Amino acid sequence: MKQEKHSRSIGLPLTISIIAISFSAIFVKWSDAPASILSMYRMWFASILMLPIVWNNRHEFKKIAKKDWFLLFFSGLFLALHFMLWFGSLKLTTVASSTIILTLQPIVSLAGGYFLFKERTTMSALMTMGIAIIGAVMIGWGDFGLSQDAIKGDLLSFFSVISVVGYLLIGQTIVKKISHWLYSFCVFFSAAIFLTIYNFSTGVAISGYPAKEWGIFLLLATIPTISHIINNWLLNYVNATTISMSILGEPVGSTILAYFLLNERLVSWQIAGGVLVLLGVFFFLSQQQKPVTLTVNDGTSPP
Repeated sequence: MKQEKHSRSIGLPLTISIIAISFSAIFVKWSDAPASILSMYRMWFASILMLPIVWNNRHEFKKIAKKDWFLLFFSGLFLALHFMLWFGSLKLTTVASSTIILTLQPIVSLAGGYFLFKERTTMSALMTMGIAIIGAVMIGWGDFGLSQDAIKGDLLSFFSVISVVGYLLIGQTIVKKISHWLYSFCVFFSAAIFLTIYNFSTGVAISGYPAKEWGIFLLLATIPTISHIINNWLLNYVNATTISMSILGEPVGSTILAYFLLNERLVSWQIAGGVLVLLGVFFFLSQQQKPVTLTVNDGTSPP
């Protein structure tokens, strides 16, 4: 472990992360498999694909204290819940409408960072956050419904936000001690085990899915999961609130992709909302471009 001064531009990796994660909703919409199965195979395939990198860094397992194993356990549980709840929400509503609830993520993260780590923020940061949240609400408002399925989908999305913030806040602590590769693998593997137990205990079919579904499982394990690995690495340099704020760009990307790939409508106020989101996220992240001194694990390297 050593003290290092970093002055990294987080714009490019966050842009890649947003583009990658924007495909997640599209893949879920393409699939007919249950949300828990999509989540389970995504985590198993992601864990398997990471094995060569983890093997090369296997010496880092010795650095994980008992307390950290406990945190990794809960981080995996939070991530498993996030995927299962959010994928379930997408089965009940449109891609755009889910953005209304997802806008709560930076607020929940900000509150968690304040109470757990005594993090403070500036008025200008709150203002840019507000601009982005207003824009995201504009994207989803036109599809917001009051049907029973829509309300259920909104509740699932809300609980998925709480889960992913828990996962990010734990990661903010752990990646300072071990590499983001090892952290990501441990969390993905733990999530896969939790989801497997859930599927077996509830009687969800584990096999018998057509080739199309297996292709979607693999796509989920690669393209959107790149976003999680990048975000886990970035937690060395920024806090969970900054990651949550950047994820507000996901509704913009997902809504655009849904327009072309799912034939979901895109109207003028959604376009205006997308512009507000991008402006808000851009100005928020611009305020984070400062050199920081951090205690970073020597084995940590960019993805």
